[in-house]
Amino acid sequence: MHVLIIGGGIGGLCLAQGLRRAGVSATVYERDAAPDARLQGYRLNIEPVGSRSLHSCLPPELWDRLIAASGDPGPGMGVFDERLRELMQERSNAGRTSPVEAAHAVSRVALRAVLLDGVDVRFGKEFVRYEQLRGEVVAHFADGSTASGTLLVGADGSRSRVKRQLLPGAGQRDPAAFGVGGKLPLTPETGTWLPDVLTTNKNMILPRRDFLFTAAFRPRAGGEGGYLMWAFVAHRSTYAGQDPHGFVLERSRRWHPDLRRLVAESGGVELFDFRAAAKVKPWATTNVTLLGDAVHNMPPVGGLGGNTALRDAGTLRDALTSGMPLIEAVRGYEAEMLSYGFAAAGEALMYLRLATVRSRLVRGAARGFFRLCGAVPPLRRAIFDG
Repeated sequence: MHVLIIGGGIGGLCLAQGLRRAGVSATVYERDAAPDARLQGYRLNIEPVGSRSLHSCLPPELWDRLIAASGDPGPGMGVFDERLRELMQERSNAGRTSPVEAAHAVSRVALRAVLLDGVDVRFGKEFVRYEQLRGEVVAHFADGSTASGTLLVGADGSRSRVKRQLLPGAGQRDPAAFGVGGKLPLTPETGTWLPDVLTTNKNMILPRRDFLFTAAFRPRAGGEGGYLMWAFVAHRSTYAGQDPHGFVLERSRRWHPDLRRLVAESGGVELFDFRAAAKVKPWATTNVTLLGDAVHNMPPVGGLGGNTALRDAGTLRDALTSGMPLIEAVRGYEAEMLSYGFAAAGEALMYLRLATVRSRLVRGAARGFFRLCGAVPPLRRAIFDG
């Protein structure tokens, strides 16, 4: 078997690592000219489902290197109103002593460096189309070159050309939302005014309008310096094209002064739009399949997209190395992936609706729900800590 992986994101690279560890030949084709051709964004919160996939796919030395380069994401998630009054604290990561079952905060740059180590990646390869010939699949690239394999995996993101050819009728949903992200270095000076809760945990800030997520990154050992990242989310109708940094400051003018200072003193402020895949029905299985955002892309809310892509990689690796015939293995993977993948996408869209809802009644009810969960620990544990 030889597997062609189109796209060198975290899902495609994790699959390549898992196949390499299992002794299966695989090559990744990435359109970027080099590993550092573009910025890799902020940190990624790897949840236990992602940790398990990475642990099973990476060789032990790379797993250990990843854990050493990652940070402690904190005991769980705090929920606050815009005046930093606590509504709830969930502790889903507290007491998890095994790194395989724990969450980890990792820089995307550090994660990508680990995933690239030792795998066969061909950069500068812009995928154009594929053709299926006598049990093989041939990938065609923009430079005129081709590559042949037993299986082709589209891991080429939300604008996947593999998906466009495989599922030409698949569409996108418009979540009608956008985000603005920024980053504040954690220094001795910021430590004098930042509240401890913002520097030790992930937090949802649920004002009467809009939404803010914060997460601190403190490396366990070595790596880049610590920082606090934030992501502001709002309904697209509220934005008229103004400076995104100034826009967030204007929308947060009644928030707690420490939250406003966090936004005001941050750098690397970026505007990003949200996309979401329309749910697709099972298709006739062939020797071409999809993984991660190429099939079930979702808004980057709750860290679900990256972890689901990692889960895809582990699930497909397990199927391909199970000893079943290729088509049977891929069919089983696709059935499982579509079930949990679009369940995760639905969850992300639910969180996004909560973040952008403009009804004061619904927003008040959501704040009341979190306050109730904070006041009744058995209820909170039943809903959030499982």
